[in-house]
Amino acid sequence: MGNTVAREDFEWVYTDQPHADRRKEILGEEAGWRRCRRSLPPAAWRVGGGRNGRDDPTKWLPAALAGGRRGEGQSRPLPPAVRDSRRGWGAAGARRGVRLGPKSARARVRGAALAAYVEAAAAALAALAGEGKERGGGGSPLAGAEPEPRNVGRAARASILRLEASAEQLWSGAGGSWGAPRCRTAMRAARLPLPVGAAGRSPPAAGAARFRRALRVAKHPEIKALMKPDYNLIWVVVLMVLAQLTAFYLVKDLDWKWVIFWAYVFGSCISHSMTLAIHEISHNSAFGNSKAMWNRWFGIFANLPLGLPYSISFKRYHMDHHRYLGGDGIDVDIPTNFEGWFFCTRFRKFIWIVLQPFFYAIRPLCINPKPITRLEIINLLAQLSFDVVIYYLWGVKSTFYMLAGSVLGLGLHPISGHFIAEHYMFLKGHETYSYYGPLNLLTFNVGYHNEHHDFPNIPGKSLPLVKKIAAEYYDNLPQYNSWIKVLYDFVMDDTISPYSRMKRQLKGEVKQD
Repeated sequence: MGNTVAREDFEWVYTDQPHADRRKEILGEEAGWRRCRRSLPPAAWRVGGGRNGRDDPTKWLPAALAGGRRGEGQSRPLPPAVRDSRRGWGAAGARRGVRLGPKSARARVRGAALAAYVEAAAAALAALAGEGKERGGGGSPLAGAEPEPRNVGRAARASILRLEASAEQLWSGAGGSWGAPRCRTAMRAARLPLPVGAAGRSPPAAGAARFRRALRVAKHPEIKALMKPDYNLIWVVVLMVLAQLTAFYLVKDLDWKWVIFWAYVFGSCISHSMTLAIHEISHNSAFGNSKAMWNRWFGIFANLPLGLPYSISFKRYHMDHHRYLGGDGIDVDIPTNFEGWFFCTRFRKFIWIVLQPFFYAIRPLCINPKPITRLEIINLLAQLSFDVVIYYLWGVKSTFYMLAGSVLGLGLHPISGHFIAEHYMFLKGHETYSYYGPLNLLTFNVGYHNEHHDFPNIPGKSLPLVKKIAAEYYDNLPQYNSWIKVLYDFVMDDTISPYSRMKRQLKGEVKQD
């Protein structure tokens, strides 16, 4: 029946999220930007130099400008502006009128880095204009500098001044409309060379707009146009609900064998497709992020023909799956130790696939239980009310058809191959796989899973365009063309089991919903 798979097949790693790194690369962001603390309490921020005087705003500077990556020696001298900013940066902040408090803390540190970056640019501007400073030779972080000075026009100087004024706003905690991408634009307008490692990449922008601003200088800025709701999803879900209601009515007088047949052939496909529509809705793809609660109510509506409350709880746990992919004790997509230990032979793995919906329902209670929320109670009451109405109107066969379609569709079913295809490591070192076959038409392109994890805020309808736009990042990744073969290989390959997942021990505090 097959050999037991060793427990050591569990991968324990201490790495960053690979999808975040690839997203940064596609969008032109630099994964090596230095980061500062974000979670310090307001009382920890002092004008005399941050928490115990150790917080350094230049952690946000590019590695080249700050003197090498973390863990490396100071391979080149720092620019004077950066050196000065490292000396008593809190006092410099006081001169700029920093307001201490929860709203200003983050902007203050980021503004410090941006100010140092602008000062370095202004120093280079002065050097290019021949205003008494030598051009950086012998280890200067400004790359590509030509030996002869250039004349700098009034417009370029104005750009630098506006940028510096924006940095002043950031220092005061008021935010600013410029941000780091415009810093690079201003430097280019001034005909300034960019720091080593910064060309085509994004320094940190201010506040929550960091990701969006990075798109302006992205390698593929056209991806930005795909980050919008898919309003067609609303009508597709409504039609699927109506189709299931019609099926409930049609099966009420059939023989039991035909009820079971149609539950597997038709109802299971609609039910599984509906769970993936709820997956799309959980990413606010129906109404957009600005109407998050509309998405929650619509998810409860889409949940009705499944027979079991699912939508709200799925949203809470699925966000953890994206934030902490493979996180031990957090990502409930990771099988439990019991599953990996027991379901290790071919027959047991087959049973595990059949029982997948039950394990997906029980696993959150074992791995990462969360307190019940008001929306989950509403989801439960709405679902129970709908089930009672279906039973009252059309009887036990329609109710059985509804529940059986959900259980069969999430168990041993061709579409269920995506559960295993997405993250089970058939190839060592590859954590996420995409599937580009025809079943994507029924599953809202969930097969484009590398693309989805890289850009979870892009609706499934647009994921094929992401692959087309950034083809150089996806064409060479391992991929599948058959979910049925994935199921077969999982059962028959003795080296693959529920243990074949990459599992991360996360360090530091984890944000929970």
